[in-house]
Amino acid sequence: MPELPEVETLRQDLSKEVVGRKVKAVAVGNGRSVRRHPSAKHFRALLEGRSIKSVGRLGKYLLITLDNGSTLVVHLGMSGQLLRVKSAKEPKPKHTHVVITFTQSGELRYVDPRTFGEMFISGSTTAADAEKAAGNGASSTTAVLPVREAIPELSHLGFDPVEDVMSWERFAIMMRARHGGLKALLMDQQFAAGIGNLYSDEILFASGLRYDRLSDSLSATEARRLYRAIVETLAEAIKHRGSSLADEQYRDLFGEVGDYQGQHQVYDREGLPCRRCRNSIVRSKTGGRSTFYCEHCQV
Repeated sequence: MPELPEVETLRQDLSKEVVGRKVKAVAVGNGRSVRRHPSAKHFRALLEGRSIKSVGRLGKYLLITLDNGSTLVVHLGMSGQLLRVKSAKEPKPKHTHVVITFTQSGELRYVDPRTFGEMFISGSTTAADAEKAAGNGASSTTAVLPVREAIPELSHLGFDPVEDVMSWERFAIMMRARHGGLKALLMDQQFAAGIGNLYSDEILFASGLRYDRLSDSLSATEARRLYRAIVETLAEAIKHRGSSLADEQYRDLFGEVGDYQGQHQVYDREGLPCRRCRNSIVRSKTGGRSTFYCEHCQV
C-alpha cells in the first residue's frame, strides 16, 4: 500500500503537472472507484469544467483543490496508481478506472487493480455560490478552514508527521496518553496519518525500539528518539521518491518506480544480516501482518 512518502511524491509531481489545468472530460469505467457519489454521472458533473488550483496532502490522501472551492480527494488504497500521460493515444493500463482529460491536452489516469482506493469530491459548491463568495471578498472554504474541517470525510485522521510539525515533548505526551504497542499505534490513522506497515518497521528500527513496546513505557529520551526517527525516516523516503517493492505496484506519476527500497534496514529482510549489528533480521506475525525487526538493536 502506498504510504505517506509515496503519496507525497505524487503530490509534488502533481503540483508541477496539473495545477492551472482545466478539466475537459471525465470518464469512469468502474463505479466502485467513485462509490461515495450517487452515480458516475454525479461525480463527472462536479469535476468537468473545473480548473485545478492546488494539490495538497493529508496522510495517505491527495487533496486536489478546484476553482470553486471543492476538493477532489484521492486515496490509492492497496494498489492504486495515478499516471500522467501527454497523449490520450498512449495505451491505457489494465484496471484504468477513471480518466481525467484536460483541455490543454493530456490525461490523468487512475489505475487500481484491487479497487480498494477511491476518488470523491468534497465540499462542492455551485458556480453561483463561488461567484457570490468572491463578490463578498470571501475566500474559499478550503482556504480559511483547516483541512479536517473543510473535508469532513477526513476529520478522523490524526496528525500528519510531515505537515503537522510539533515538539518532541508534545509527541511524548500524546504517546503516554495511549496504552498499546508502538507499531499498532504508529499505524493507527487516528493517531498518525500516513504511516503503514513498511515505514513503521523502518521507523522503529531507526529509533531502536521493539514493535511491541508499550507506548506509555517510553522514557523521555526514547520518545524523543522515536519522534526524530519518524521525521527523518519519512523525509529520507520522500527524498528517494518512495519505495517500490518486488511487485513494483507503486509507481510515481510518470510510471517510474521509487528508489527508497534500497535503503530499507529491516522491512522484507528476514534472515538477512542487520546492517548495524550483523545479526539476522527476524519476522514476527502479529494481527495478520508481518513485522520485521532486529532482536539485538531494538529493545
